[in-house]
Amino acid sequence: MSKTELLCTAASLEEMERLIAAGADAFVIGEPRFGMRLPGAFSPAQIAEAVRLAAPQGVRIYVSINNLIENEQLQELPGYIDAVAAAGAHAIVFGDPAVLMGVQASHPELALHWNAEMTSTNYATADFWGRRGAARAVLARELNMEQITEFKQHTKLQVEVQVHGMTNIYHSKRYLLQSYADHNRQIRPSGLPAGQLVSGQEQGLYLMEAERPEERFPIFEDVNGTHVMSSDDICMLENLHELLEAGVDSLKIEGFMKPIIYNETVVRAYRQAIDSYYTDPAGYAFDEAALEPIRELQDPHRELSFGFFYKEQVY
Repeated sequence: MSKTELLCTAASLEEMERLIAAGADAFVIGEPRFGMRLPGAFSPAQIAEAVRLAAPQGVRIYVSINNLIENEQLQELPGYIDAVAAAGAHAIVFGDPAVLMGVQASHPELALHWNAEMTSTNYATADFWGRRGAARAVLARELNMEQITEFKQHTKLQVEVQVHGMTNIYHSKRYLLQSYADHNRQIRPSGLPAGQLVSGQEQGLYLMEAERPEERFPIFEDVNGTHVMSSDDICMLENLHELLEAGVDSLKIEGFMKPIIYNETVVRAYRQAIDSYYTDPAGYAFDEAALEPIRELQDPHRELSFGFFYKEQVY
């Protein structure tokens, strides 16, 4: 029985080193020119350093090129793919066909992970990309457990599912914070005077709806536009065995906008749960105490939830 991969993000080489020690099997990294919503920027030289750091532990490095590629970026894309391949990356995460074609034209040895965000909802579409070279499908966060299990049963591709952390709920290429005001919502920077707007994920901006004042949706702008994130954090630690039983190939912990100590604690908890399951699948039972270290560090304004895993999604 092959063991499910524990996939993580990292904002720096220091964080990567700590998460490897905590039990990470693989990382998704990259830079904002070509990847969106990355915790930190890794240049090709830093990707090469990450590969050197990870290799002795058998840890894999995937590079995210999941941006919406524009015409002017097509000129830079081949050189970037060359640099990523030279750095020793194991796979490219893509959504745009231009990336797939670029990788296949120059570096077919690189694995391709199809990640089309919320549009990756059925196995037929996944197999379409599989026939064109993709080895893995990153499933939409809106799929429930039944849909994920069915997806895995009907595709030959590896299947990746996010199991912890915040998710993106809105993205615009436009800089909405700088350009618009909405009378039904408020933008508040944590620790800054009301009304003072500062772009950047490190500034602690969040959006509040008048109808749901208790929920805070982190919002930030970068070179890729405006991003609004979920008000809670997925946490599937308690029911992780269901995904392992379904044969999901990769479980992703999204460490975006989280401190290192939090991500380290989360990775360690999931590592222990995965290892415990594979030691005795038939006798596995979740230990409620495993959640306590995470709860102690959890932002009190952000609930831990099952996301859409147990909901009947209505589109």
